[in-house]
Amino acid sequence: MKFTFSFIDKRQGSVKDDILSGLTVALALVPEAVAFAFVAGISPIIGLYGAFMMGLVTAVLGGRPGMISGATGALAVVMVNLVIEGNAMGPDGSMMGIQYLFATIILAGLIQMSAGMLKLGKFIRMVPQSVMMGFVNGLAIVIFTSQLGMFKINGVFLSGSKLYIMLGLVFLTMAIMYFLPKFSKKIPAALVGIIVVSLIVILGGIETETVRSFVISGGGTGIKAGLPTFNIPMIPLNFETLGFIAPYAFILAMIGLIESLMTLTLVDELTETRGSGNRECVAQGIANITNGFFGGMGGCAMIGQSIINIKSGGRGRLSGIVAAIALLMFILFGSAYIEMIPIAALVGVMFMVVIGTFAWSTFKIINKIPIADVIVIALVTILTVIFDLAIAVAAGVIVSALVFAWENAVKIRISSTMDEEHGVKHYIVHGPLFFAATATFSNSFDVKNDPKEVVISFEDSRIMDQSAIEAINKVAEKYQLVGTNVHLRYLSHDCVKLINRAEKICDVNILKDPDYHVAINDYRKKVEALKAN
Repeated sequence: MKFTFSFIDKRQGSVKDDILSGLTVALALVPEAVAFAFVAGISPIIGLYGAFMMGLVTAVLGGRPGMISGATGALAVVMVNLVIEGNAMGPDGSMMGIQYLFATIILAGLIQMSAGMLKLGKFIRMVPQSVMMGFVNGLAIVIFTSQLGMFKINGVFLSGSKLYIMLGLVFLTMAIMYFLPKFSKKIPAALVGIIVVSLIVILGGIETETVRSFVISGGGTGIKAGLPTFNIPMIPLNFETLGFIAPYAFILAMIGLIESLMTLTLVDELTETRGSGNRECVAQGIANITNGFFGGMGGCAMIGQSIINIKSGGRGRLSGIVAAIALLMFILFGSAYIEMIPIAALVGVMFMVVIGTFAWSTFKIINKIPIADVIVIALVTILTVIFDLAIAVAAGVIVSALVFAWENAVKIRISSTMDEEHGVKHYIVHGPLFFAATATFSNSFDVKNDPKEVVISFEDSRIMDQSAIEAINKVAEKYQLVGTNVHLRYLSHDCVKLINRAEKICDVNILKDPDYHVAINDYRKKVEALKAN
């Protein structure tokens, strides 16, 4: 039998698949939510509440069925300073940082809702493929390194027999996830792996790290709690408070939207379907507002858990709903059983997510794509690991845009011919004319030595922006100053409209060309004003 590895099954989902995959995701959410709560310096219950509310609201209202949202590390690292500074602003021991955190999450949610209502989610389409590859590679590395912390007890890495047992259980989970789909896809391999490894540890009396020991080692007492309750953040309602929380809210909102929309795009590609970015923005905002009023830490889409869900067969909204409700049931009733699950089983699942997330095709295409794209992939990957997703994606898009502008700027070329019989010189512009190409355009005309009639043809070009219009105006002014008549031809209707919206320093006359050819001449008023000065 020939074994091949295909991490994502593109078959259509079913109710059974959604339910089972939702249960699998719920189990994987527990240590992640707890760990990110510890990172933010807050109670693990707040992290679990955040994961529950984010998951439920976005599953019901979001724009991408099958995508999982919850408490994330990208937001947790921003919350650290917010909580610390918030505590310092209140009386000693009042723990005001939590209240400021909830208020900030509410404001971030309002920003996210506004982005969705203004239909800003469509701008995710402007992210180049090279940035996407860097994004998934960087997140795969981040997920991998975050799991290494699970190999620690009280900040010290495991060693000796404890380390070997942990590694053995991790590899057993990974092996189950790899081989089981070769024989049957009726049950999610990740869920089977977690159950089998848990039974081996419990029935065999194997001493290893569990969810309970992980929570306790981080300073918690367990994951058991009641239902989240409604509370209005107890903070001063003044401009000082707004000035404090607004920058944090904006950063959290932007990071959350970028990570969610990038994850949405990735899930679209994996499932060969299409979600709604604007709807997802609104849903993320509602979920964060809910978190702020009901005591959750907020969050955004989670690429790791989303891939677990897709891998396990979850395709519909039901999978996310089941994951959220199951997580709540764990908190309310099943904490004693969930706390018995070995951390190794969950780490094994996440390691398989790393393998499935990383774009291994990067190494195959590295010699086949432009060097600029290779640099962008590496840049986004490195910045995602060192800083955060928002900085990485922004830098990648900026670099890609600059490369695009440069490559198109050097494409502009201007040829010329002389009509000796009629005393007319013809210039033909080739390539797009925009801000990066205006210098080349302006320096391509021999104003002093040209005849009294000059025609500039844009048949093989296109005016792209205001900088191009201004460059055309300046060239025309130079010709008018020496008494030369200049005619601009073959401008499309939209270009003519742009020129008409310019400084109104010229008349636009239609020549004999019946369709859309245009001549722009007669700058006399502007020229006379220039000469007068």
